[in-house]
This record gives sequence, C-alpha cells and structure tokens, in this order.
Amino acid sequence: MELKKLEELVKKTKEGKTKRLVVAAAADEPVLEAVYQASEQGIIDPILIGDQDKINQICTRLNISFKNAEIVNETDDVRASCTAVRYIREGRAEILMKGLVQTGTLLKAVLDKENGLRKGSLLSHFALMESPFYHKLVAIADGGVNIAPTFEEKITILENSVEAFHKLGYECPKVAVVGAVETVNPKMETTIHAAMLTQMNRRKQIKGCLVDGPFALDNAVSKEAAHHKGIVSDVAGDADLLLVPNIDAGNILYKALGFLGNATSAAVIMGAKVPIVLTSRADSDRSKLMSIALSAAMK
Repeated sequence: MELKKLEELVKKTKEGKTKRLVVAAAADEPVLEAVYQASEQGIIDPILIGDQDKINQICTRLNISFKNAEIVNETDDVRASCTAVRYIREGRAEILMKGLVQTGTLLKAVLDKENGLRKGSLLSHFALMESPFYHKLVAIADGGVNIAPTFEEKITILENSVEAFHKLGYECPKVAVVGAVETVNPKMETTIHAAMLTQMNRRKQIKGCLVDGPFALDNAVSKEAAHHKGIVSDVAGDADLLLVPNIDAGNILYKALGFLGNATSAAVIMGAKVPIVLTSRADSDRSKLMSIALSAAMK
C-alpha cells in the first residue's frame, strides 16, 4: 500500500474507533486549533491537561467549543507532562501531543525509566511529506531529534521509521540512504554507513524494508537522474523513506520542501510506546492536523 496524499490518513483513521489524544500543557492557541479540527473530523477525542482558565480563554478567543473534551487543570508544565504520560501508561489515552511546554520537559517524562513510555533506546523524528513534485508521499528521518547519529543509532532510526510504515499498511517500504554522493567514498563516513546498511538489509539483518544507498538526493527521487548516472535499483526514483546522515541535512531538507517546495508535512516522534505529536509553531495548520491524523492512523 502506498499513500499518495496526506488526506488518505484522515480516511484511514475513520476506519476504526476514534482514538483518545492527550495534550500536555494544552493552553496553546495553534495546538488547540489543530486538536479542535481533528476532533470535529472524528479523528480523536481530546484530553486537555493544562491551565484550565487559559484553555477556556483561548477557546473563547478562537470561538471553538469542544464536544467531547476532558479538561484536567494543571498549571505546572512538569506535572502536566507527567500526567499526560501517566494517562497513556494507564490506557486512558492512546496518543500523546506536546502543547505549550519545552520539548525537553515532555521527553524527560516520556523517557523516565520507572514511569515513562520507554520502548527502546532511541527516539527519532519521522516526517511524512506530500510534495506536488513527487508521485507519492515520502518520509524523512531524522530531521528533528538526533543530531549526529552513530551507525548503530542510524539502524534504530531506520527501524523506528520502518515500524511507522508498517503501522500505516506498507509491507516493504523502500529506503534510500541519502547524502552528498551516490558512490562509496572511504573519506566520507556517511557513504560507508549507507553501504553497510544496504548490505545488512540484503543479509536480512535489517528486515521489513528494501534498503539501498548511498544515493544523492536526485537519484533517490528521480528515475531519470538515476538512469543518467547508470544506477540500477528498485529504490532509485521511488523511495518511500529518505534516511539522512544528520539533523542538519534532515532539517534543511524538511524545511526546504515545506517553504520552497510547497510540501505539506505530517510528523511524529517514534521509538516510545505510542507515537508523539510534536509540531513546530512554524508548521501550517494543515500540517498540525495531519500530524494528529498520522499518529491516529498508526494506532
């Protein structure tokens, strides 16, 4: 199954029961607007944890009224984050979303060894992009969490991303390990990493996907570019996932697609027991809504 449009995520969420989303420190105008839209479309039922007076003031200012929202009054960001995580752990909610709280504060609660939502050793950012210049949705990992991942961390980022695809119904997503060039260069560690990941996939050490690389970006997303350079690969020109070498490359690619390429994104944090919606204030309203839909579609 390949998704062509982000709107297909909304359709997918409506195939099952409505999911419960809990927001940590919910007194944030853009977040409440996105949560309200998701609620009105039947994607989620919200639990809003935060300063109740401020939440009500924002709702009045936006002229919105939640039909099925539970509001839990908590004015302290740390306690709001811990409460939101506890709701997930107790099964009272299925999706976690960041509100007006520092990312580090929320992730500290998520990663707490005794009371958090740890599943593995590493969290990673997964951004699904809809570009008018590509024939299907394409994901980027990791452009938001891990700064300069080691080879072992790249394996985990890849596995987190493949898990996201599997939850969306993909049987074998195509992974392009991208960098500056499409040839292995002993002086460029990222190309060595790409070749090692490819070989591990071929030997079934990395499963559930098709990995190839190194690729320059043009070879990964354009069959014509790959053909001109003599690259023969089932991944070339048809990648589902672009595995980037570091956060600089991933973040620049993510924002270039959005601000210069008119792409829309849906992004979550993978690697915890549940997907975490962690949007940027610079994200469009549609991106925020689609990020909620993406997390709901994975449940």
